[in-house]
Amino acid sequence: MVSTLSSFKELFGGRHFKREVIILCVLCYLHYKLSFPDQVKMMAEFGLNLAHMIILRWVGRYTPEFVKRLNRFGRTAGRLSRVDQTYIKVRGHWSFRYQAADKAGQTIDFRLSRIRDVARAKAFFKKAIRHEGRSPHTIALDGHAASDRAVREMRTGGLLPKRAVVRSSEYLNNLIEQAHRGVKSRTRPMPGFKNFESAAITIAGVELLRRIHKDQFALNQLRHKGQAAPAIWNAALAA
Repeated sequence: MVSTLSSFKELFGGRHFKREVIILCVLCYLHYKLSFPDQVKMMAEFGLNLAHMIILRWVGRYTPEFVKRLNRFGRTAGRLSRVDQTYIKVRGHWSFRYQAADKAGQTIDFRLSRIRDVARAKAFFKKAIRHEGRSPHTIALDGHAASDRAVREMRTGGLLPKRAVVRSSEYLNNLIEQAHRGVKSRTRPMPGFKNFESAAITIAGVELLRRIHKDQFALNQLRHKGQAAPAIWNAALAA
């Protein structure tokens, strides 16, 4: 426990601003449809003089830590049932966001990829199945040829049960389509991703907050009901 708390203190050590300010700025950036000028003005209302590049650096530095530390409180989702993908533009070029969910729409895993092909689709399926620890009975796909071929090859190679039912259904994937829209609605007001790494980090943070909204984390054990978000996150990061 001592080493964990020490690591937490070192995480924010040497910063000019208090960790509650840093946490609040990162959460606001990931969650709300605010431009950088809007967020800078909002912080100025509280007497905080921040440049937008400071907030951007905080997002890149702390979002991976938020994801890693909050994942310790993650609830187990159901079996892999839905897989879909959408597009995210990075430095003027399209990248591809894969997402896997159970039949209730709970997120199992996601991945941002520069290329969409059979190898990448297969790697994502393997990762999602390994993350959940159980093979799917039924998979609803988006109908893209690479995904269909990846699943066929995995069944032939024994990586998926041959009895697994594979279907292409736009209706069945409506839940994931809603998740895609939620992520895009947040990333659309952003000034644009300058590199793949920053895009992956930011989208991971947006997805983390969406999973929290879907009650995929057991945060009740922190016993901070009714407190403001920075206090809850402060407790979660330090636990």
